[in-house]
Amino acid sequence: MRILEVKDVNKRFGGLKALSEVNLSVEENTVHAIIGPNGAGKSTLLNCLVGKLIPDTGSVMFHGQSVLGRAPHEINQMGISRVFQTPEIFGDLTVMENMMIPCFAKRDGAFELNAISSVSSQKDIIERAEHVLEDMKMIDKRHMVASAMSRGDKRRLEIGMCLSQEPRLLLLDEPTAGMARADTNNTIDLLKEIKSKRDITIVIIEHDMHVVFSLAERITVLAQGTPLVEDTPENIKGHPKVREAYLGESSGH
Repeated sequence: MRILEVKDVNKRFGGLKALSEVNLSVEENTVHAIIGPNGAGKSTLLNCLVGKLIPDTGSVMFHGQSVLGRAPHEINQMGISRVFQTPEIFGDLTVMENMMIPCFAKRDGAFELNAISSVSSQKDIIERAEHVLEDMKMIDKRHMVASAMSRGDKRRLEIGMCLSQEPRLLLLDEPTAGMARADTNNTIDLLKEIKSKRDITIVIIEHDMHVVFSLAERITVLAQGTPLVEDTPENIKGHPKVREAYLGESSGH
């Protein structure tokens, strides 16, 4: 079953055509990677998937509903969460305090500030936050100030904050950018575990081919805003168009 469908999407920025006739289908409960050289239109496409950008033409449908023009809290309400390239956490708060923030969030995008007046509500929020931290294997770091953590742990925390909202679609924008190899491998293992335990679809934009081929079940290759190939990782690896557009190798080699 298709969870995400992009049809005939075009997007210009002045005279620059960032996306040209983009069509993309993502099957439910899969990991789908979008790759391509710098300037291929990957981030522009991701911004269209979360309604941050509205295409000039075309549609983006999530479970049959358009995401275009929706506010961020409406996107979350639909079941879509996004992890940005630079971890977006509150560095001056503890890991536990960061994790509690999405647990407070109401479905209308506001916060249940009155919830803290109820002991039972406080207990429920703490328990939910601790449960996600245990899943993220971060419960022993709950009192640590977030800014003191490694980039890998900051990313793990941000992913956990997204998962606390129980999304059906998780969008990851360069999740291992700037990480040491050990943190990269830990992130790969984390995402594999998330996928094995949750009813979730993951779309990932990533330059590190080790990450892509370790996780993806389908891969779409973009070049100059246009999809070149969509196939399995096995077929993508040796595809001449991919070598030429992404790796810079001539298809005649």
